[in-house]
Amino acid sequence: MALRGNLRDFTVTQLLNLINLAQKTGTLVVDGPKEQAHIAFREGKLAYARIGNEDNRLATVLHKANRLSVNQYRTIVERAGKMTDKELGLMLINAGYVSQEDILVNLQGYFTAVVRRLFTWVEGFFRFEAELLPPEDRINVRLDLENIIIEGSRQLREWEQLQDEIPSLDMALKFTERPLKNVNLSVEEWRVVSYINPKNTMKQIGVTNKMNDMEVRRIVYGLLQAGLVEIVRPEGASHTVPPHTFPSENREEQKSLVNKLIGRIRSL
Repeated sequence: MALRGNLRDFTVTQLLNLINLAQKTGTLVVDGPKEQAHIAFREGKLAYARIGNEDNRLATVLHKANRLSVNQYRTIVERAGKMTDKELGLMLINAGYVSQEDILVNLQGYFTAVVRRLFTWVEGFFRFEAELLPPEDRINVRLDLENIIIEGSRQLREWEQLQDEIPSLDMALKFTERPLKNVNLSVEEWRVVSYINPKNTMKQIGVTNKMNDMEVRRIVYGLLQAGLVEIVRPEGASHTVPPHTFPSENREEQKSLVNKLIGRIRSL
């Protein structure tokens, strides 16, 4: 299956559906705006996933899932050395730290979370490499894709709705007259609220809090619905509209673009 292209033409959910239906073995490589993701499959089932250079070693995954204490984690990392995840997993089971089920459940949760993050990637390129198999030194899982695909479809619909409600993160926020007293906010919401200022764009708030675009939009949407904030133009931003708003100033290119648009509308 020769599969490569642009995320503008195929969503990650659609790609997963193709891999699932074809029961393919290999790795889907996705080049996003800032990071590269590797999602590996065996016979159409999720086997392994990672984004960028994130530390996804077994010890780290178990520690983040609160299956290993800080002291246990540090001791294991110091003693593990160049031990592979498979070797480490066997050692942890024999030592009574965790069970085999603990390892598989937490790896499945971690790999699924990695795939979930890709659902909001709408810019970038992808390719499926059948010869690139899941890494042998890591513990692989066998996770059905159906539920992940369903969740991805729901998340994509939410993403589209949030984009409609909040088209640009280059705008800023300011508080309304409604006081914040007796308002129950989550930790993430408080992190956003603490940076609300007409001088700070929503994108800047997201970068500061290490939140992706969907996380920022979801929190801002909730604050808007609660009547706590309103969207404003960032202080110091230009109020002028660019004189040329058409993608191209060349008349032939304009005509071609218009004809393509008309043809696309007629085909709907």
